[in-house]
Amino acid sequence: MISASCILALCCFSYSLGTDFYPGLKMSDVSWLQREFKSDEERNGLEKSELSKRSAGLNEQTCTDLAGVESTLQNNTHSFTFKVRTMGSLSLAWVGDRSGVLLVLTTFQVPLFMMRFGQSNLYRSEDYGKTFKDVTHLINHTFIQTEFGIAISPDHSGKVMLTGDVSEIGGFKLFRSQDFGMTFVPTDLPFEPVIQMLYNPADCNVLLTLSITRDLWLSEDFGATWRKIHESVCLVRWGKKNSIYFTINYNGSCIERGMLELRKTTDYGRSFKTIATRVYSFVLGGRFVFASIMTGRGTERMIHVSVDGGEVWNMAQLPTVNHEQFYSILTANQDMIFMHVDDLEDSGVGTVYVSDDRGTVFSKSLERHLYTTTGSETDFTVITSLRGVYMTSILTEDGAVETVITYDQGARWQTLHRPENSHCDTETSTNRPNRCRLHIHASYSTTMKMNVPMLPLSQPSAVGLILAHGSVGDAESALSPDVYVSDDGGYSWMLALRGPHHYAILDSGGLLVAVEHTNSPVNQIKFSTDEGQCWHTYNFTSDPLHFSGMDSEPGSRSMNVSLWGYRNDFSKWIVITIDFRKIVTRDCAEGDFVQWLSHSADPSGSNDGCVLGYKEAFLRLRKDSVCWKGRDYAVTKDLSPCTCTEDDYHCDFGYYRPENSSECVEQEEMKGRPLEFCLNGTTEELQTSGYRKIPGDQCEGGFQPDRKETNLRRLCTSNALNPNSLTENSTTNTAVIVMVVMAILITSAVTGVWLVKKYVCGGRFLVHRYSVMREHVEADKIEGVDDVDPHYMETGKAQYNEDSDQDLLE
Repeated sequence: MISASCILALCCFSYSLGTDFYPGLKMSDVSWLQREFKSDEERNGLEKSELSKRSAGLNEQTCTDLAGVESTLQNNTHSFTFKVRTMGSLSLAWVGDRSGVLLVLTTFQVPLFMMRFGQSNLYRSEDYGKTFKDVTHLINHTFIQTEFGIAISPDHSGKVMLTGDVSEIGGFKLFRSQDFGMTFVPTDLPFEPVIQMLYNPADCNVLLTLSITRDLWLSEDFGATWRKIHESVCLVRWGKKNSIYFTINYNGSCIERGMLELRKTTDYGRSFKTIATRVYSFVLGGRFVFASIMTGRGTERMIHVSVDGGEVWNMAQLPTVNHEQFYSILTANQDMIFMHVDDLEDSGVGTVYVSDDRGTVFSKSLERHLYTTTGSETDFTVITSLRGVYMTSILTEDGAVETVITYDQGARWQTLHRPENSHCDTETSTNRPNRCRLHIHASYSTTMKMNVPMLPLSQPSAVGLILAHGSVGDAESALSPDVYVSDDGGYSWMLALRGPHHYAILDSGGLLVAVEHTNSPVNQIKFSTDEGQCWHTYNFTSDPLHFSGMDSEPGSRSMNVSLWGYRNDFSKWIVITIDFRKIVTRDCAEGDFVQWLSHSADPSGSNDGCVLGYKEAFLRLRKDSVCWKGRDYAVTKDLSPCTCTEDDYHCDFGYYRPENSSECVEQEEMKGRPLEFCLNGTTEELQTSGYRKIPGDQCEGGFQPDRKETNLRRLCTSNALNPNSLTENSTTNTAVIVMVVMAILITSAVTGVWLVKKYVCGGRFLVHRYSVMREHVEADKIEGVDDVDPHYMETGKAQYNEDSDQDLLE
């Protein structure tokens, strides 16, 4: 469980909850709250009758009311008001696991000539946000910079750090707590930090940070003392086993990407090793280290992969890759990598490739994968509630955006079926049945400014459960998506709530809560105890508020949810915390659970439920059981091995699966060519029938296709780390020189045309609209994606240029 951190930025007309986080942090660890100001006349003109028109769910007629809910929840609803000045911010962070401690930091700052004037207040709760105490005196009323926020240790040990700006008296202070924020010890910093303090995941007493002068500083005693371990550092990340990876540029510019060195230390900076040169970018994921390396031929670069911490590198063997394409690492785990490779012609789509267990040899998984480089947005989503499941969007040949899903780590993709309780107009159902498929809205929809307040949500402790916004069929549905729920990992879906909502999973899926997303004030929360089939409502206040978002303790095991918002006076922020524990009075017993076979599609088949080589049977809560799983709830499952079939294999290097087929066929461009690739400096020849077992698959016997890798004992270039590794040796042969000069001239001309097209003429500025919305585009003023900030600072939040290798890990 990782602590959640939320930053709430206020301004005169609109503001949202967020800040620039260090690239090493996952965005999934951050809760974003958003709201827009309305004029006093608009707010005060709302009729009370409007508040009673909220939908209570779609199956109300079949649901049984819970007795005494209103009075019980009223006795367990708590409110607190924070005073925040205009142009201020509000941050919150959970401290520890199951501690109930929540810290809230309010900050007000304004620039004043060459200085900044600021004021901060710190509040602390010990009861999951029900009550708060002002503990600003613990930090000596020091101004805490918003960009550093509240740094919580990932080991749940109660460590907290706040970085204070005392520049008016010279320097910065670090306020350190090891008792969940009950006390803080101030420490003077010998430098001015430029990023938040970074905890070593293996030992949270060890900290890293960068100074404004690009020096790398380390502390081994939780910030009490510091020592400078390196200079000219651009980007730093913690690796495994206390290792530190960082890029440097002695020329003094981190913007000059492609000229960086990647260095590593395993002894806290007492010795260093350069593991890569001419680095454009790098990222860590799973057991892999990735680096985008300049090849020495113009602006061309290649993805390199290492599985031993950078000791040995291999170029990713991606078929049919052109140097004008960009790479993006969608996700990586201990077994394999999902890599997006951009298509040619500025199409806004690309191909997803999946790797072998070495992270080096890739094969095609999904074509026409939607990835808009102007917004750097992709809908690729890891479903954490069921193994092997991923969702994303493709752009069909007729320009429609469509959701596809895989249940076997990319071996096969398919569209989502229409939910049984959703509607699709008669004309569409008859003439365009494919348009009645369910489309799930994710990052691309938010980029398009659609009415989607939350991305798809799943949790490992809530087996099979997914909440997401989706639309089926008509344009009205796409413009105002509904909330859909899947209880089987995405195989089937149910329309749960009309219109967009904020939602959260509590009690490991035993309780779902939702609040309508609207510009009008709200006073109602909806909750479900049966995974979204029936929804009950509770009016949590008699004085409606403008809702900004909800928050609960990370891990989805809590029974408390906090609702954040404001009323007419936007200088006063209100948190209303509701404890649902009192309405679920009974602890779950053995009889409340039923066995459920995951990935079950054909109960009559002997291989039903077999995915990645084995079956998983879980104990899941019965839909009609209203009970408390508790904070100690652990997922219970039984595993049984399966016989190998074609479903246990990815298509091998040079092969792919046609749509709606389980057979791997050879790619047209690879026919008649020997399947050779370079690995560890020697050429390997691949003899294959087209199948390669999915990394991590545990099947036994059965289908065992022939596959053999033969070392041809022929030297080759397996990496581009040597500046001369990819360039030809000089020769006195005049013909060769002439040919090289001609090639350079031609390449320069082509590159010039490409640069003019890309940067002068605007380059990639595409908007792929949902096909059902085309006739509504102008009426609804759907605009193009905003340009990406062209300035890149690796010491801040990464901003990717159009031609950058967008090595983004989910």
